[in-house]
Amino acid sequence: MKPIRALLVDDERFSREELRHLLSMHSHVDIAAEAKSAYEALELILVHKPDVVFLDIDMGGRTGIDVASSIRQMDHPPLIVFATAYPDYAVDAFRVEALDYVLKPFEEESINRVVRRLDREMEAEAAVPAPRRKIPLQLEDSIQYLRPEDIAVIYREGSQTNVVTTNEVFSTRQTLKEMEEKLSGHSFFRVHKGYLVNLHHVAELVPWFNGAYQLKVNGMHEVVPVSRNYVKELRLTLEA
Repeated sequence: MKPIRALLVDDERFSREELRHLLSMHSHVDIAAEAKSAYEALELILVHKPDVVFLDIDMGGRTGIDVASSIRQMDHPPLIVFATAYPDYAVDAFRVEALDYVLKPFEEESINRVVRRLDREMEAEAAVPAPRRKIPLQLEDSIQYLRPEDIAVIYREGSQTNVVTTNEVFSTRQTLKEMEEKLSGHSFFRVHKGYLVNLHHVAELVPWFNGAYQLKVNGMHEVVPVSRNYVKELRLTLEA
């Protein structure tokens, strides 16, 4: 069985101990680290690179849902399992693509079920081919192949989608949604209904008006608008 590295995130020591005990019954599960807060969790994910994060929802300050949203924007995000006393967040858990949702007080069979599901997920992931190094971009009379890391911004303009790279701009009739799906897992973030930004190219986030912001992106003279609906999640991701 493939080893599983886990991070436990809960502000209650007793809950972490209980979960650690139940997971220790599975010899291939290794507790890489434990976090007591959202900020500590995001730091430890970058350091330990766990396969799965067991995440409480109510930890004071930032919620586990907020943390999960930040995790999903990482290059190679770990799986997320919510471990919480609150049964009413299932819809939110689905929105951030959590693998599972277990309720406190933890039961042995519930944790066993989660581990079995993790085993299946890890095996399936190992069988998936590595992501393509370049993505195809359908132009008017040719197909251009681009490296995701060279793309800074993608935005909609009329019936065209403009793809801004470090060297030039390409126009395609592929939709922004299609581009977003192709670039999944490559640190691209929807900052506005008409804009998709590579977080690695972000230079500065500037307040604008009515709660909205503007982004300064490396290699671009124009600023990128950030809808206020996306500001909170964007900041959480950039500051993770």
